[in-house]
Amino acid sequence: MNIAVNTRFLIKNKLEGIGWFTYETLKRITRAHPEHQFHFFFDRPYDEEFIFSSNVTPHTIHPPARHPLLWYWWFEKGVPAALKKVNADLFLSTDGFLSLSAKTKQVLVIHDLAYRHYPHHVNQSALIYYKYFTPKYVARASRIVTVSEYSKNDILQAFHYPAGKIDVIGNGVHEFFKPMPDKEKEKIKQRYTKGAPYFIYAGAIHPRKNVDTLFQAFDKLKEEHDLPHKLVIAGRFAWKTSSIKSIYDKLKHKEDIIFTGHLGRKELANITAASFAMVYISLFEGFGIPLIEAMQCSVPCVTSNSSSLPEVCGNGGLLVQNPRDLNEVKQAMLQLVNDSQLYNQLQIQAPLQAAKYTWEKSASGLWRSVAKVMQG
Repeated sequence: MNIAVNTRFLIKNKLEGIGWFTYETLKRITRAHPEHQFHFFFDRPYDEEFIFSSNVTPHTIHPPARHPLLWYWWFEKGVPAALKKVNADLFLSTDGFLSLSAKTKQVLVIHDLAYRHYPHHVNQSALIYYKYFTPKYVARASRIVTVSEYSKNDILQAFHYPAGKIDVIGNGVHEFFKPMPDKEKEKIKQRYTKGAPYFIYAGAIHPRKNVDTLFQAFDKLKEEHDLPHKLVIAGRFAWKTSSIKSIYDKLKHKEDIIFTGHLGRKELANITAASFAMVYISLFEGFGIPLIEAMQCSVPCVTSNSSSLPEVCGNGGLLVQNPRDLNEVKQAMLQLVNDSQLYNQLQIQAPLQAAKYTWEKSASGLWRSVAKVMQG
C-alpha cells in the first residue's frame, strides 16, 4: 500500500503538540510496517531526522501553508496532485485538515475543537476557515481519530458523524520524562532558580492556556505567604499575548518568574522532573501532554476541572473547579506546599496514571484506524 501522510508540523527544533504526535506515532508505524510505502508531505524543506526508515519517501509541496489562503491552496491543489502522483491508497492527516478535492480515502486526526469553545482566542481569518471547513472535513473523513473521550464526545455533539467510526487513542510521553534523583534535581534548580523549589508551567503561552491567571495566583501566593518557591514558564509566547504581558508587568513578584523559552525535549524533561509541581490550568484542552510528562516524573499536578484535563490527570493531581479563580488556583498550590501527606500520595499516584498513556499505544491505535480504512 502507498500511504501518504501530512507531515507539515514536523519542523526541526519546533515540535509542539501536533508535531510530537505526528513524530512519535509515525516513527513507530513506519518502522513496524516495512511492507508498506509511506509518502511524507512537507510544506517546507525537511530535515532527514524525520525520514524514519527506508520505506519513507519525502515530498515538499510549496508554498509553506501557514495562512488560511495557503492552507486552502496546499490541501485543495497541492495535496491532490501529490496523492495522484504517488498513487496513494490512503491519506493520513494528523492536524485536523483534509483535502476535499482528493478522491483518496482519508483518515483525519482531530485533537480538539477549541475554536468552537473559545473563538475569541483564535485569529479571525483562521476562525472563519475552521468554522467553514471543519464540518466539511469531518463529513469527508473515512474515519476519525481523536485523543480523549472528551474530544470524541465533543465531535459527536458538534457534527453528525457515526460514533463507531471515531477512535480514541490518547497521546504518549517520552522515556526522557522520568523521576530524578535529588542530587540531580539540585543541579537543575541551581541552574534555573539558584536552588529554590519551583512550580512549572510547560507549553506555549496564549490566552487559552490561562497563564495570566497563573501569574496572578502565584503573585498572590508570594504576597500572602513567605515561601521560597519560584515559577518557571517553559514555553514560547505564541499569539494574542499582549494582555498576558501587560498582567505580568504589573506583578509585585515578577522577579520570581523565570522564562526559559522553547526547550528541547531532554532539557524539558530535566526541568520538569526537578520541579515541585506542574501547574497547568488551561481553559480547554483536547488532551494536555504536559500533565502526563510531569506525572511520569512523579511530579504532582494542579489542573483545571474542565474539558479533557480531569480524564488525563486522574488521581495524579488536584483539580480546580474554576481555573479563572486565582484564589482557588493559589489555594491548590498552597495545599501542595503545606500538606506533605497529600503531596507524597500524589507522587505515588502520578506515575500510575501516566503509565496508562504511551506512544506505543498511540502508534498501534492509529495504525489500527488506518488499517480499518484500508481493509474496508
